[in-house]
Amino acid sequence: MIAIDERGYYGEFGGAFIPEMLYANIEELRRLYVKVMEEPAFQSEFRQLLRDYVGRPSPLYLAERLSEHYNAAIYLKREDLNHTGAHKINNTVGQILLAKRLGKTRIIAETGAGQHGVATATVCALMGIECIVYMGAVDIKRQAPNVSRMRMLGAEVRPATSGSQTLKDATNEAIRDWINNPEDTHYIIGSVVGPHPYPDMVARFQSVISEEMRWQLKEHTGRENPDAIIACVGGGSNAAGAYYHYLNEEDVRLIAVEAAGHGIHSGESAATSVLGTKGIIHGSRTLLMQTEDGQIIEPYSLSAGLDYPGIGPLHAHLIASGRAEAVSITDDEALASAYFLSRKEGIIPALETAHAFAALDKVSFQADDVVVICLSGRGDKDLDTYIRHFGRFM
Repeated sequence: MIAIDERGYYGEFGGAFIPEMLYANIEELRRLYVKVMEEPAFQSEFRQLLRDYVGRPSPLYLAERLSEHYNAAIYLKREDLNHTGAHKINNTVGQILLAKRLGKTRIIAETGAGQHGVATATVCALMGIECIVYMGAVDIKRQAPNVSRMRMLGAEVRPATSGSQTLKDATNEAIRDWINNPEDTHYIIGSVVGPHPYPDMVARFQSVISEEMRWQLKEHTGRENPDAIIACVGGGSNAAGAYYHYLNEEDVRLIAVEAAGHGIHSGESAATSVLGTKGIIHGSRTLLMQTEDGQIIEPYSLSAGLDYPGIGPLHAHLIASGRAEAVSITDDEALASAYFLSRKEGIIPALETAHAFAALDKVSFQADDVVVICLSGRGDKDLDTYIRHFGRFM
């Protein structure tokens, strides 16, 4: 059975490797998160906001032209239709409610593609709480529309200028902030990464995705289980949410799609499942790209949200145990997939999500298979990138 143990491990991956200054915060979360999340009043407020503010349930859409092309029934879980344009809002709604119950008055977050930053800024504006978002200086330039959205919502966006100036470095800066402000600050981590209990807590908040998929598939197909679920994985929160209620359903294929950048062995990649080894990053033991002496290898992807040197411990366990299949997609394959989906279904996906659709060309299905792709975000934020490459795919 796939489940987290009392120490915060999925198999050999997970745990909480933290500085002493953060022990009280992490221990408080560990002791209380499940208890608070299961309180009827919390669940009532959480569900009400998901329904009336986020716009859930998100539709499960049969992509008929895509299905015809790939000779399988392909359904899209439309997380791109959520308020703020991605799945990230599911988690930030949950965590802001948790932070309020813990008496926190200041919120910090990290972001890569900007969607988690926007979602965090959104719920902080909703609740009237101070918000600081750390974002790599490189990502600030390539995700300018989301930076503007965060600032309009009242958040302070602080650039991370160390290392590759991307998601890893933004996370480092957020952790430093938390160490310096442990009493009044809650860190809303945006993915299933970091020290326990974050991977499990974020997965629980995102599990609404697969919770809805079960009854939606029953309505569409007469059965709750698809044959396969495909999702992109950077840290892996949308994938964790899409997989959550199917983790122990062995007849459901779980396909995790990561970014291969310019090619797995090009030196410019984020294909952690192939290139990673066991190590510790941001408070968790997982698979990460590192040298023999444990120095982080800088990842690369055209996609800011997949540009991370590790994966969440749940996904490390799923891949290492063989429960999930890992597929690596290059920048060019993701770009081609984004244009293909746009022309086939009238949906412009986020560049992260485009990687998941590109996996359709690398996995095989039976003619009667039911496949669900988690369409984790919309592509408004990536239009400048798409336009730069427009001529190559027309």
